[in-house]
Amino acid sequence: MTGTTTLTVAQALVRFLTVQHTERDGERHRLVDAVWGIFGHGNVAGIGQALLEQGGAMPFHQGRNEQAMVHAAVGYARQCGRLRTHAVTTSIGPGATNLVTGAALATVNHLPVLLLPGDTFATRPADPVLQQLEVPWAGDVSVNDCLRPVSRYFDRITRPEALVPAALQAVRVLTDPVATGAVTLALPQDVQAEAYPWPEEFFRPRVWTVRRPAPDPVELAAAVAAVRAARRPLVVAGGGVRHSRAEDALRAFAEATGAPVAATQAGKGALPWDHPADVGGIGHTGTATADALARTADLVIGVGTRWTDFTTASGTLFPPTARFLNLNIAPYDGHKMAGLPLIADARAGLEALTRALHAPGPGRRHAPDPAYAAEYAGAKADWEARVDAVYAAPDPTARPTQTQVLGALDALVTGEDVVINAAGSLPGDLHKLWRTRSRDQYHLEYGYSCMGYEIPAALGVALAAPDRPVWALVGDGTYLMLPTELVTAVQEGLPIKVVILQNHGYASIGGLSETVGGEGFGTAYRHRAADGAFTGDPLPVDLAANAASLGMRVLRAGTVAELRTALATARAADVPTCVYTETRTPDTVSGAPPAQAWWDVPVAATATRAAARAARIAYERRAATRHRPL
Repeated sequence: MTGTTTLTVAQALVRFLTVQHTERDGERHRLVDAVWGIFGHGNVAGIGQALLEQGGAMPFHQGRNEQAMVHAAVGYARQCGRLRTHAVTTSIGPGATNLVTGAALATVNHLPVLLLPGDTFATRPADPVLQQLEVPWAGDVSVNDCLRPVSRYFDRITRPEALVPAALQAVRVLTDPVATGAVTLALPQDVQAEAYPWPEEFFRPRVWTVRRPAPDPVELAAAVAAVRAARRPLVVAGGGVRHSRAEDALRAFAEATGAPVAATQAGKGALPWDHPADVGGIGHTGTATADALARTADLVIGVGTRWTDFTTASGTLFPPTARFLNLNIAPYDGHKMAGLPLIADARAGLEALTRALHAPGPGRRHAPDPAYAAEYAGAKADWEARVDAVYAAPDPTARPTQTQVLGALDALVTGEDVVINAAGSLPGDLHKLWRTRSRDQYHLEYGYSCMGYEIPAALGVALAAPDRPVWALVGDGTYLMLPTELVTAVQEGLPIKVVILQNHGYASIGGLSETVGGEGFGTAYRHRAADGAFTGDPLPVDLAANAASLGMRVLRAGTVAELRTALATARAADVPTCVYTETRTPDTVSGAPPAQAWWDVPVAATATRAAARAARIAYERRAATRHRPL
């Protein structure tokens, strides 16, 4: 008979988490490496005291904003290939509800993070207690129920003994490559501090195998037949390639078949930019090379992609005659686009598909088509010449454009650097232009495209990869959303490099607003003019001074030459460093080539202003080309 150990619920949970491990391909890792927290009355005497009692067994990081703490944990999990993550604890009330955006981001992107919000009293000694939401028709509802729709698993621990099955289910979901995302265990503050005799079995080390399911033979045979019949195949690499560490298997498949490889935002870097098969980003923010190939493809092979509207150009990119083959570990995604499903781990599926294509037996062996390869090689060379042109800065004394900032950074970094971004006009420029050198250099959160993600995510990446230069690229709009974790970077001594591009407003949405008849309304950071519109002088906001006030070393760069020097200094720095530059706006928003494919943003069907009427005519013309697979 197993013995027991008396601990509080919070102490038991922290101790349990210290002995949970993942294992894949023979490599073992601790699952939860640290806890981020901000303490209030809902968790200070529970989880807070338990972390103190555990000492160094469970490291603690002090955050400044609850949403940012989730972003940091997500950045850590992504850098660790979803095999390791962090937990986040908050008090009840506003601390807990501040988790919602971060939880949604984690779940949308299939990235594991454990959320441990405090909750109101389970025993209800007084109603209401401080920060309690009173719901007249449901006595068991709290603000934490806001986390249900954005969590892949949710439980409220109202009795100590309920922790055992809930904790096991939480770890099951965190380590499931299909189901993973945000996992929430809501912890009433009285239950956190309650003692209970826990079975010793609960604290024995557990290893959770991260599965690599192989494809079904029938589905594999259908996939092989489809590839052999294709004359213009195109691979679309999604985030599943990187989560599976399937980059080598993808390279082997591309070289064996001659199929070009385009990438979603999450999949960019699956092949390095200079591999002959890599044709860059695809979709609305893709390259002309990839999008032209998509328009003439007869077989589109999606590997680990969710087929979002940016990837498919809102259903207008691929021809109606194209067939789809979807290699995906998640059946939900594997059946999209009316495609042939190949439900498997990305690496296992690619390896099986490559072997089967060249196995002896009936049917022809698949061979690359030299003419097709020559076609996309020429188109790729043409696109790279366009990249060189927008990266070039012939006048080093001029203020840089946004693309020239990227060009200066591109000339500096190696495969060791990690570049983080999430929102604004930068994701489009990076997807089109960035020359990714290693599988995890390109860290774009575009599933949720959450402004404010970049700086806290950089902390998580820096903790996961302490010897690598980590860059957070932010516009002024994004910076103002969530700069508070700069203080954490300073406190922890994490030498992240933050590049702030000052363009006086929401440049991306400003450009979009112009194209859909919104005339840039409400997107510029300017004083009001006499007519009340925000068209006056730019605001006298000094973001560099703000970053310096939070403890950052700040380098101001007014010209291209100063920018190059500042970036090199930041890369070599061993303290948190910010490079600040005000960008020059050319004829387009950023200087990058315009969108190579459509994105469906509905335009007003009736309007009095000429811009909106003209935009509606263009919208109806583009919308007419959309088609949906049956």
